[in-house]
Amino acid sequence: MSDLLAGLYPWVLSLHIMSVISWMAGLFYLPRLFVHHAEQSQPGDQLDQTFQMMEYKLLKVIMGPASVATWVFGLLLVATPGIIDWGAVWPYTKAVSVIAMTGFHHWLMGRRKAFEAGENTLSGKRYRMMNEVPTLLMIVIVFSVVVKF
Repeated sequence: MSDLLAGLYPWVLSLHIMSVISWMAGLFYLPRLFVHHAEQSQPGDQLDQTFQMMEYKLLKVIMGPASVATWVFGLLLVATPGIIDWGAVWPYTKAVSVIAMTGFHHWLMGRRKAFEAGENTLSGKRYRMMNEVPTLLMIVIVFSVVVKF
């Protein structure tokens, strides 16, 4: 199995990178949609329905599959012999950051459900602040993997 994973490494890494790009695009865009949803519509109006459709499709068609693919290909990379130096700190900082990113994704899913139920309580300003979370986590992840601190 380890020979197979080693041989597939460039392919798995490529698929992992493409999955991460797709997932991150959604993680950056969905909070921006929430900003406009919170500031420009009222529960039940036409714009509310449009935002709900956009948010649902972004989560279910792009972000959900991309997050699963990111995890699958990432775990395959972890299982590839010689790729991870478990004596270093960086695999752990990356792992904690990826788990936090997944938690943020799930928080966004909950916020979408609040909009759907007409129960959003957060302001556009709060969503603007939350929009920085994936950026901060991405910085930690990239430095962890590239700089290996």
